[in-house]
Amino acid sequence: MRKLYFLFFLFLVVHVQVVAQAVTTKPYFPSADQEVTLIFDVTQAKDARAKGLLGKTTDVYLWSGAGSTATGDAFQYQPAGQTDFSKPFNPGKMTYLGNNRWQIKLVPRQYYGVPAGTPIRKLGVLLKSGDGKAQTEDFFVTIYDGSMNVALRTPAEKDFYVDANTLIPVKAYVSKNSDITLKVDGAVVTTVQDKDSITYQLNAGNQAGVRKTVVLEAVAGSESASATFNYTVKPQPAVAALPAGIKDGINYTGGSSAVLSLFAPEKSFVYVIGEFNNWQPSPQYLMKRTPDGTRYWLELTNLPAGQEVAFQYLVDGTIAVADPYAEKILDPNNDKYLTAANYPNLKPYPQGANGIVSVLQTNQTPYNWKVKNFERPDPKNMVVYELLVRDFVATQNYKTLADTLTYLKKLGVNAIELMPIMEFSGNNSWGYNPIFYFAPDKAYGTENDLKAFIDKCHENGMAVILDMVLNQADYEFPYVKMYWDGSKPAANNPYFNQQATHPYSVFFDFNHESAATKAFVERVNRYWLEEYKFDGFRFDLSKGFTQKNTGNDVGAWSAYDATRVATWKRIYDEIRSYDPTAYVMLEHLSENREEKELADYGMLFWGNLNYDYRNAAKGNASNFEWISYKQRTWQQPYVVGYMESHDEERLIYDVVKNGRSEGTYNTRNLTTALNRAKLDAAFFFPVPGPKLIWQFGELGYDVSIDYIGRTDPKPIRWEYQQNTERQKLYKVYAELIKLKQTYPVFKTTDFNLQSSTTVKRLIMKDETMDVFIIGNFDVKIQSPEAGFPMAGKWIDYFTGEEVNVTNPLEQIVLQPGEFRLYTSVKLPTPESGLVPWQGVVLAAEDELPESHTVQVYPNPVEHTTVVELSDDYRGEVELQLSDLSGRVLRTTKTVKHQQRLQYPLELRQVKAGTYLLQVKKGEQRVTKKLLKLN
Repeated sequence: MRKLYFLFFLFLVVHVQVVAQAVTTKPYFPSADQEVTLIFDVTQAKDARAKGLLGKTTDVYLWSGAGSTATGDAFQYQPAGQTDFSKPFNPGKMTYLGNNRWQIKLVPRQYYGVPAGTPIRKLGVLLKSGDGKAQTEDFFVTIYDGSMNVALRTPAEKDFYVDANTLIPVKAYVSKNSDITLKVDGAVVTTVQDKDSITYQLNAGNQAGVRKTVVLEAVAGSESASATFNYTVKPQPAVAALPAGIKDGINYTGGSSAVLSLFAPEKSFVYVIGEFNNWQPSPQYLMKRTPDGTRYWLELTNLPAGQEVAFQYLVDGTIAVADPYAEKILDPNNDKYLTAANYPNLKPYPQGANGIVSVLQTNQTPYNWKVKNFERPDPKNMVVYELLVRDFVATQNYKTLADTLTYLKKLGVNAIELMPIMEFSGNNSWGYNPIFYFAPDKAYGTENDLKAFIDKCHENGMAVILDMVLNQADYEFPYVKMYWDGSKPAANNPYFNQQATHPYSVFFDFNHESAATKAFVERVNRYWLEEYKFDGFRFDLSKGFTQKNTGNDVGAWSAYDATRVATWKRIYDEIRSYDPTAYVMLEHLSENREEKELADYGMLFWGNLNYDYRNAAKGNASNFEWISYKQRTWQQPYVVGYMESHDEERLIYDVVKNGRSEGTYNTRNLTTALNRAKLDAAFFFPVPGPKLIWQFGELGYDVSIDYIGRTDPKPIRWEYQQNTERQKLYKVYAELIKLKQTYPVFKTTDFNLQSSTTVKRLIMKDETMDVFIIGNFDVKIQSPEAGFPMAGKWIDYFTGEEVNVTNPLEQIVLQPGEFRLYTSVKLPTPESGLVPWQGVVLAAEDELPESHTVQVYPNPVEHTTVVELSDDYRGEVELQLSDLSGRVLRTTKTVKHQQRLQYPLELRQVKAGTYLLQVKKGEQRVTKKLLKLN
């Protein structure tokens, strides 16, 4: 296969214009079975990657194919061995002619291996470097069948606009000497006799807006051939001020009328084309131009009331685009794959149209909102659930998504963050390639389906946050297409930089200091907050909103940028001017000084702690203190911390694949990994400030982010709910979220997170109660000083057990992965069994209430102690002796056959000190402290 590359389709649009200059042939009318010389002028190539070919004198190769039809695949047949674009293709080695010109000679049928009797109608050709890193765009060469032909050399375009009284250079070749006549609308302009070419300067005249047909007709005896092109003298739009109250886009002025307004500075004229004029420019649909020359507008009348009507703008007679502000579009390349489950009763794509079209509809029935005065959750205590509609529900639509709200509400979620849902390229996407900013993508449902989903979220007390992509746009965005130089945004583009100012741009980079972009951003933000009642935005790649050019230097890009700070304060102030409580959340990830300034101004920030929480769960060194806004020295708890988001590797997948183990304890065991996720959660949700969950994280999603491909669809795992251990993780999440949202202590400013060591602690104090959380992130037993905030009675939240602490620094025994959440006030105890341990082991206490059935005597011991078990248990008993660091010194096994078992344990070789003796019988464990003398 030939090289496939981004924006290939763009060059299909322009190849007619450049082929005459970039590629020429000898003879002028090449045929399938005769030798043809292909001559390339690399300086005429438009693809930016062709720059890598300039100045070369060797290492340039032809990559090409042949097609049997004039309109089909030009790479249908390819030369033998042309398979690896990244390597030199020696049969296609080019000969250097000087001045960046190259040639190759070939016989098409032989070179491409086209069977005898099969016609060749065109060649697809491009030049590339040996390694394929530099290349031109695709060019197309016509192959002739030997009959009489006329070929236009100039003009290259077949249908174009010109200024009044322009001289149009006409040059054409004929395959044999002929009488050649040039006609305009049937009237003879000039004739030459017995010639194989004609050259003429055709005066375009001054009939503005009238399309002229030019025919070159050649006659030789009984044979004849012709070539045709059309031109139109550019019309002169009437100049008129924009009517009062009209905004850019579609403005409905009555049941059968609408005013269209298009911001299009530096454009000469614009037609409205659509179903009402058979998609052809006509004088009555020539838009008026405002006195400042920046806008074009027109009132459409006699529209069918209440019916959808498709239209486009034809800009300068060459670029047809949909309305940038359209609230609905029709896409011929992607809508055909939609089903009724995506978008029922979708208007068919109109005949005669070409490309994406916008849709207007008068007399639309407004959505009847059930919740008119939704009270948004406190941003300081939000629990946000981020989801991608495509990968969350199998139907991939808002209606089914609304049915999941009971599940999310039970979890405790009070805000849902939707990954981008405005129209994006294709139907299968994360959504970060937007093309129409005011139109919900039809892949997920209708406009009213989206509104009904938001309405139902509000009924359930949940805010809805929209992931907003205003850092970049894809090619089909009209303001990219309207100002385009062939490979990138044009220098005069009012909205976009020609080259991104930062390292992480994927598509085309907005210039947020241009007046046009500022106005557009304000319109977009206001629209989604007011029309759809979204509660705020998570702004994608907010660090990219800068004109400070840092090239590929990520460090320089992340450094404090005063102009970027000013941009975000302006956007924030605009939003606050019409929606004082809307959430403004930034994916910034920059230097703390900048984030602190903006957070203190009122903005929320994504806080990526994925790396450290994953390492913590795996048993590696970790420190997630950066989840604390106090650690960042911020005035407000505006860190939206997350262990997972759409952009990071999934925690459970990483633990199961890469987690540590020690002895019989292995974090790669799924049940153990899920318990490690509970441990992480205990040091995540309780930390004061908003938190974010990535979809299915609460059930331990264990499919890699790179499954198939990073942004490709992932398996939807609702069946996880049937797994008991995964349900326990869900319920632990729910319990921790309930604590966070119920008790004031979880909003306290008096807290201390200690997470730099293996045993981590979180202490929170409030006048209502104190909370102490301690957890062992190691893969072996730890016996640290507990570090309770004070002596007294503490209640283990998950077991309901009371612990009387006389010495806050008493040692506590923690199994690997074990955590304890203590409160100074008795709270309702969750259902039993959510965590895999029961009683706590302090210096003078045993682990299980039934530990009286296990006796160890003498204790302290000099040489030998006896372990006595008195209960109904029958089966294997394991005795494990370890020191207080968790290092296992000895493991012994025996079998209990009757009510009473007495087992002597020889300790003569053990040094004096304090040890832990764990007695394991079936699923029960009892730990005793043992003091060895001498």
